[in-house]
Amino acid sequence: MSGVAAAFFCPSSNSQADVYDRLEHMIPKLALRGQAAVGVAAFMHKQGIRYGRAFQSSSASVRIDPNEQDRRFRPHVAIAQVRSRCRELSDGVDLQSIHNNAGTSRHLAISLDEALVNARELRGAFLAQEQRSTVNTDAELLLKCIERCCERHYWRHGLAANYETVFREIDDRIDGAISALFLDGDGNLIAYRNRSGLRPLETMQTDDGFLLFASENCAFAALEGKTRQISPGHITYVDGTTGGSVSRAVHNGRHKARLCAYEALYLGSPNTSVEGHSHFETRYNIGAALGGIVAQRLQAEADPTCTLVSSKPRTGGPFADGLYASLAEYGLLAERREVVATTFLQRTLIGTTDERKSRISQKYRVLETDLTKTSVVIVDEALIRGDTSRAVTSMLLTAGAKAVHWAIGSPPIVAPNYYGMGINTLDELAFWQIWKRLPSEQRTQSLRFHKMEPHVLRLIESNIATSINAASITYLPFPLLESLLPLRPESFDLSPFTFEMPTRAGQERADRNLRELVADLPRMQSVHA
Repeated sequence: MSGVAAAFFCPSSNSQADVYDRLEHMIPKLALRGQAAVGVAAFMHKQGIRYGRAFQSSSASVRIDPNEQDRRFRPHVAIAQVRSRCRELSDGVDLQSIHNNAGTSRHLAISLDEALVNARELRGAFLAQEQRSTVNTDAELLLKCIERCCERHYWRHGLAANYETVFREIDDRIDGAISALFLDGDGNLIAYRNRSGLRPLETMQTDDGFLLFASENCAFAALEGKTRQISPGHITYVDGTTGGSVSRAVHNGRHKARLCAYEALYLGSPNTSVEGHSHFETRYNIGAALGGIVAQRLQAEADPTCTLVSSKPRTGGPFADGLYASLAEYGLLAERREVVATTFLQRTLIGTTDERKSRISQKYRVLETDLTKTSVVIVDEALIRGDTSRAVTSMLLTAGAKAVHWAIGSPPIVAPNYYGMGINTLDELAFWQIWKRLPSEQRTQSLRFHKMEPHVLRLIESNIATSINAASITYLPFPLLESLLPLRPESFDLSPFTFEMPTRAGQERADRNLRELVADLPRMQSVHA
């Protein structure tokens, strides 16, 4: 998960602001997409590309600090990447500069919001061609693909690259969720969104003469101008000299664009909107719908106690607000109060098992030391592996809570999510850990995934609750999710809940993963017998 932003200062502009000013405006608004660091690459004619970092202060402001301090360096274009540190393959410490094989200095830079599913295969192809390869990150990998294509078709012949052709070849080669901002050695800027459309990419032509790009439209808040979304399978090319821009399709139209459901549920800023519906509004409405189910379960408690509604910090707030309002409508007295806080912003869902456990133990703390005779409802947007919810439940019970209930603003996650959440296998998911223990008939029923019978879903909820020491878990039923998304269901990738992947290559991987898990089940059962 990363955020990307770019600013191009159009030649006709008479604004007193510069591209760094515009990036410093946009970057803080993309903070949810990565908290590790911000890399910047900027270009000035006759000076070339230079690299730097951006530093965020406690006041949420950002200061860009180029590596080379030179007051005469006033770039007309700059790109930035807000990065997350916790990745199986990290995005690297800086935006990468890659030189072509001919030995001439062709500086290329890229900022990338990506989940590159077939990265291993692409990397293997490079290793097969070169005895030694320095392609380590997805950013380097995509740059290498672009460089190879440019060299083969254009540079060796002394021609300027036709980026429509280059990115058409790239779009055919990759499988994943990609939004990228690419800067070449002539100051040309290319914004690219691959054909799956799972990652958003938006642009604004500002009234004061800038052309801006960002992962989310919340980055343009308080700026005046015309915005539009870059369509899946398209590039927008901005000429480094004239500032003129054109959009071109780079795919053949066989793939139907879908936005990753996690954009609305988790990844996107609450202030970002889709078709006029903010993510905050979507999350609030989901919480309200979920509250009706939770209210019935709480009312069934034999010994009602004081009920606190809290969120898992940072992302669960809108869900919890909606759920709390709904409980009142059902006549259930509750108090909306945060009882869990975080000590740092870094996400805990990505990384190795040991890395995640270490971060979880350090990240969360209970705000109140005495929760005696209190039932706590923790509202979260998803329950993935269960390790974070287990740790938070333990903290709350230690503080005296009588019961901890979890309300989840999405259905059970049943599929590896190669396209944005760092979930690469089935057996790491809480759903499948419980599935292995179910009787044969319930296992078969649950393989209907989002179409499973309600009593099977309740059985899974009960078992997962037991595994994390919670009193209950309530998932959002799939039909409710479909009805509450800001676009028609077919406009979203719902594969985490349906096992229906957005691309053929992704489906083949998921099916193979499922066959391996099912085939391994008899062995696991014999071990535990």
